[in-house]
Amino acid sequence: MLQNVYKSLKTNSEKAVESLIHSLGKLRTGRANSAMLDDIRVDYYGTMTPLSQIANISVPEARMIVIKPWEKPMLTKIEKAIQASDLGINPVNNGEMIMLTVPALTEERRKDLVKSAKKYGEEFKQSLRTHRHDALDMLKNFEKDKSVTEDEAKKGKDKIQEILNDFIKKIDDIIKAKEDEIMKV
Repeated sequence: MLQNVYKSLKTNSEKAVESLIHSLGKLRTGRANSAMLDDIRVDYYGTMTPLSQIANISVPEARMIVIKPWEKPMLTKIEKAIQASDLGINPVNNGEMIMLTVPALTEERRKDLVKSAKKYGEEFKQSLRTHRHDALDMLKNFEKDKSVTEDEAKKGKDKIQEILNDFIKKIDDIIKAKEDEIMKV
């Protein structure tokens, strides 16, 4: 029974870490990254559709993203969607494709991005704490039902905290790596 509690906590925590990595991938680091466009939606025949579903997105150079729509009439709609987004990049439409040149980041912008990364880290640590709370509740229910002894419950609480500490360390390491990536000129 305790193994189920640990397994549930680990599974939920791993999902939180994966989600953090995905969220951090959207932060602009001065290098072109197709994940920067993940949140852009384009009006595709009346339906707001993710950009990646109506165009081929490639990164031919470190500071350039090329978007080639599958249908040429979509070029202007894609261009407008990018301009309306909070990317801060001006698209260049050459009639065949859209090119985005990712500008180098200023020192001030880098510091803002580091703050954003740390904010993401804190949010995901909070979600880990929520998962810990759920695991402790499961443990209390097992103790109430007399499925586990008091000693096993105490050891279980210690094990849950140990698991949580491991995942918090993973998050700290991920945030530190992202901070180093952002601050690298």
